[in-house]
Amino acid sequence: MTTVLAISGSLRKGSYNSGLLRAAVAHAPEGVRVELYDGLEALPHYNQDLEDAGAPAEVVELREKIKAADAVLISTPEYNGSLPGALKDLVDWASRPYGPEASFYSKPVAVVSISPTDYGAVWAADHLRKGLGIAGARVADIEFTVAGAASRFAENGDLTDAETIGRLEEVLETLVQHHRALAA
Repeated sequence: MTTVLAISGSLRKGSYNSGLLRAAVAHAPEGVRVELYDGLEALPHYNQDLEDAGAPAEVVELREKIKAADAVLISTPEYNGSLPGALKDLVDWASRPYGPEASFYSKPVAVVSISPTDYGAVWAADHLRKGLGIAGARVADIEFTVAGAASRFAENGDLTDAETIGRLEEVLETLVQHHRALAA
């Protein structure tokens, strides 16, 4: 069984990015389990003094979840042309200590984004991929940004757009293949 940890960069209750990841859980390929991470709001801002004093429990839990997963799928919204601060803090915490001890070190990761705008959070996804690469992650060469999010979900928050669901299934397959290639 391949385990994918899914992380939404949005804290909003009705988040399209969180909805996209719930759809990943529902449409995971056979032999793949997608687990949703729900601790982003509890993570403190990255602070070297906190790190030096011993990482807070929320950070330890995050790092353990990333290390335990075979791969990570992150969905990011875009705020003011970049990724949200809470997601940047997650990357900073999971990139330390630098090198092989870091949670993201050599971890297969895919970045997706969905937005109500016409651009699909393209810049945020690019910024996140760059940061993850610097953190040591093995970022999959996947471009999956979705524009016009509101038209792709039902009122209850379920992703209903067949094309988006199909592309999401392809992303999961590609991420799993990326993991297997790195594990071989």
